[in-house]
Formats: sequence, C-alpha cells, structure tokens
Amino acid sequence: MASHPALAVHGALARGVFAVVVLLSLAVLFAPASDVPTAPAGVDKLVHAVLFAALAVTGRWAGIGSRALAPLLLVYAAVSEVLQGLAVLGRSVSFADWVADAVGVLLGLALWAALARRGATHR
Repeated sequence: MASHPALAVHGALARGVFAVVVLLSLAVLFAPASDVPTAPAGVDKLVHAVLFAALAVTGRWAGIGSRALAPLLLVYAAVSEVLQGLAVLGRSVSFADWVADAVGVLLGLALWAALARRGATHR
C-alpha cells in the first residue's frame, strides 16, 4: 500500500501511531466533566466520529484485521459510554455518542479499504 518503508502496513510506525491514537482516545473519552470544554451542539458527535475513524484507520494500518477491529472498537465505544456515566467522571451516558462512534468506525474502515484499493491499483 505504501511506497515509503516507514509507511508500511504492520510496521513500527503504524503500531506506534495506533498506540498514540488509543492513548488520545483514553484521554478524550475518560476525562472528567470538568476537563471537557464546552462546544456548540453536535461538536461532541463529530469528535466521537473522528476519534473512532482514526482508531479504525490506524488499527488497520497497524495490521489488525477488520473482522476483529470493528467489534473491538464497538465494544470499546459501548464500555466507554457506560464508564462515562460513573459518578467519578461526572459525565453522561449517551446512545447518540455510541452511534457517532459506530459511524466513525464504519467511515474509518471504508477509508482504509479505499486507500488499500487505490494503493493496489498504483503498484
């Protein structure tokens, strides 16, 4: 897929980027309510979708198959919503956020598939 060795699928860079995105997701999803900035309505759904699209793309780049990655990310999204409802975080559980997460996963997987097809046709 990639022309430069550093961008190779399953490479160290791919795994490192995926790890960084996972850490970013932990910070975003599990920050206490007092640390979550206020934003116009709907921005939180966009953040959820982009975050989970990034997890899907970088997870595929790191070499995780979509048949394993998609369910894992959907479960992660559901668990994160349940944990956000805990008093210690002071946030709320939102089915709409989970839907935004799921849309992000689907968009990320679709983007990866499109990039993979494009890379295969340009070899």
